[in-house]
Amino acid sequence: MRAIGPLLAAVLLAGCATTGARTPGDPYEKFNRAMWGFNMGVDKVVLKPASNVYRAVTPKPARRGISHVFANLSEPFSAINALLQGNAKRAFNSLGRFVVNTTIGIGGLADHASKIGLKPTPEDFGQTLAVWGVKRSAYLVLPILGPSTVRDGVGSVASQFIDPYRICLRDCEFLPKGVPTAINVMEVLSARSDLAEAGADDFLKTSADPYATARSAFFQRRDAAIANRDGDAAVSNSDDAAVNAALKEIDDRGAPQEPPPPPPAPTANEPPK
Repeated sequence: MRAIGPLLAAVLLAGCATTGARTPGDPYEKFNRAMWGFNMGVDKVVLKPASNVYRAVTPKPARRGISHVFANLSEPFSAINALLQGNAKRAFNSLGRFVVNTTIGIGGLADHASKIGLKPTPEDFGQTLAVWGVKRSAYLVLPILGPSTVRDGVGSVASQFIDPYRICLRDCEFLPKGVPTAINVMEVLSARSDLAEAGADDFLKTSADPYATARSAFFQRRDAAIANRDGDAAVSNSDDAAVNAALKEIDDRGAPQEPPPPPPAPTANEPPK
């Protein structure tokens, strides 16, 4: 499941959280803001330094390829969720992407599927629960994983038992000891690197309340994903697109407004207003 990128995106956009009144949809705001602080501490001490080393030693084309590989590994789970939602077209699209990118794309290093018209149609179990009628629940910030809801948190736990990629990491005996842990670490480093290149760190220094902005961006992204608005950048399978959607939200809210233009000067035959 390729969820770590969008989740970390909102984690990193919450750096300067401030306290405030309880917000509708966020009844656990006091807890959530405290968890933001914890997540940012982990990022400052562990994730950001490690990702900086990763970016320094790994060429950009290789980093892009690694990011594509992890996106490709999420395609079977997207297909499963599409079938559970009764959407065979999206299921076959995800399977087609997986076949094309695993073969022609050499294990997913390149996204040739998009070039032939098979655009990303990501699905996760939280979306499936929503399609099944489970209503949007309270906003919840998870340790390390970041923004979620109670419904999506349940979906994340359930996905560990139905996502072929996660099942294999845990149970496949052909994987040498230590390899699953190394893959998980690489996935986090790849996601964190993508965020840095998208400019998330810079926006942390300028947003008045990144917590509130990231919360709003999260709900917009989830609503778009559940509605299968694939043209929305917030539901793209690309980490950069997910980050850019949140960063745009910050930019729109946090940037100073341009003053209105001055009125035109009166003409010689027109008295001033």
